[in-house]
Amino acid sequence: MLDVRPIGIEDYAERCSKPLSELHDKLWVETYSITRNPQMMIGALEGQFLKMIVGLTGARRILEIGMFTGYSTLAMAEALPKGGTIVACEIDRVAVDIAKRYFAESAHNDKIEVRVGAAVDSLKRIWGPFDLCLIDADKENYGIYYDACLELTRPRGLIVLDNVLRDGRVLDPQDDCTKSLHALNKRIRSDPRVENVLLPMRDGIMLVRKL
Repeated sequence: MLDVRPIGIEDYAERCSKPLSELHDKLWVETYSITRNPQMMIGALEGQFLKMIVGLTGARRILEIGMFTGYSTLAMAEALPKGGTIVACEIDRVAVDIAKRYFAESAHNDKIEVRVGAAVDSLKRIWGPFDLCLIDADKENYGIYYDACLELTRPRGLIVLDNVLRDGRVLDPQDDCTKSLHALNKRIRSDPRVENVLLPMRDGIMLVRKL
């Protein structure tokens, strides 16, 4: 990853942030022990960031496209009020099985609804409005997911897109996936229906507020 920050600064930021639950620690260890691509899981710092975003926005209904083993799902569920809901989409059944085991251990299990299958198909059977949408799935379809979330998000609601910097490769896009993400970043900036800011946190977090 292209990173001009001093070595260790992200670890420092994580140590100076409130930790997530012990259940998150267990999930982190199992994800890295069992799954083939554990790096797909968001970090503890970003998990706490998402949890705070949920609390700050007062979100009650969340759509998550790309749940993986449920680390981010649990973080956001902890900040939801009683009666709040997360609809989480995931295609990887192994990841879903891991996530569901940990959801069952959580006091927030009843807030989480899992949709298994390709998100492009699941989105055809999901109805809004949502207060917050998180996009963290296959990058090739980010444009499709963004358009869908814009329709499903309430006015003044928030859309969060993860990994939009592609390890810095957006600075000089070469592969098709990075080119499409670069084009989407520019499209969001010029979209008159939203306000946005791209944060150089982790691998890039795009915050989009629907007008």
